[in-house]
Amino acid sequence: MAAVGTMAAMGPLPAMGALPPLPTLGVPGVPELKPLTRYEAMRLGPGWSHSCHAMLYAPNPGMLFGRIPLRYAVLMQMRFDGLLGFPGGFVDRRYWSLEDGLNRVLGLGLGCVRLTEADYLCSHLTEGPHRVVAHFYARQLTLEELHTIEISAVHSRDHGMEVMGMVRVPLYTQKDRMGGLPNFLANSFVGTAKFQLLFALKILNMVPEEKLAEAVAATQRPKKAAIDQAGGAAGHLHVHKAGNELAKAGNELAERAEHPGAAQAGAEQQLVGLEGHALAEQLAGAEALEQPGGLGADAVAEQSLTEAME
Repeated sequence: MAAVGTMAAMGPLPAMGALPPLPTLGVPGVPELKPLTRYEAMRLGPGWSHSCHAMLYAPNPGMLFGRIPLRYAVLMQMRFDGLLGFPGGFVDRRYWSLEDGLNRVLGLGLGCVRLTEADYLCSHLTEGPHRVVAHFYARQLTLEELHTIEISAVHSRDHGMEVMGMVRVPLYTQKDRMGGLPNFLANSFVGTAKFQLLFALKILNMVPEEKLAEAVAATQRPKKAAIDQAGGAAGHLHVHKAGNELAKAGNELAERAEHPGAAQAGAEQQLVGLEGHALAEQLAGAEALEQPGGLGADAVAEQSLTEAME
């Protein structure tokens, strides 16, 4: 079942007064990208580059740990540069339509899926010095079809090269408010991939908007709690070490009290060691006093030899 293309109109441009406002993301903490219709995107001049990416997803009735609903399985890729992104790439508009160019790239990375204009979802102008318009597609599949694509991707040409592997996006949030989608969003994404993920989840009603906002906010909270936890662990370690030292000293005192003879013998042995050390220092001092005389004799002999040579 193809996703409804919310901005897929390619016919004549209606009067400006009749144009409905294009949907926006509206999630605090995520910069908005400028939306434009497919018609507007196709009218951009030759100085613009076009990227096409696709989100493949399927309803998933599974329950994590028997109690957390998974709702949907959404595919993304781990790229060669360690960034997360969607399958797709740049399309050369001189030779390919958007869909033909996208399917060509998908064939290299996935191997067994073809999208059409009916799967078109949105277009946005990207930020930065490069003039790029990012087109995004979404196709709903069955869970079996999605699993088949995951298996096929392992045998595709790009697997292990430009694509490290497929990953599923966790759409739930665990009780700690970080597990699941918040932790996933804390990863690094390429280009517009994070924005496109959030935009699609909102537009396709896969995750409520307030849940998306909570997940994004959770990733932006300062890690003060983690720092305090680490400091507390260090404090407990210091106290534990001090307690061990006190216990060791207490045991030594108890042993001395129980065995006074052994304590006295230990003290005498320590005294003998100190006397031996002092005697060794005195002998070393005596040798040091004798050494200058020898050096002086050598100097006199060297001076006499020098005078004879002159």
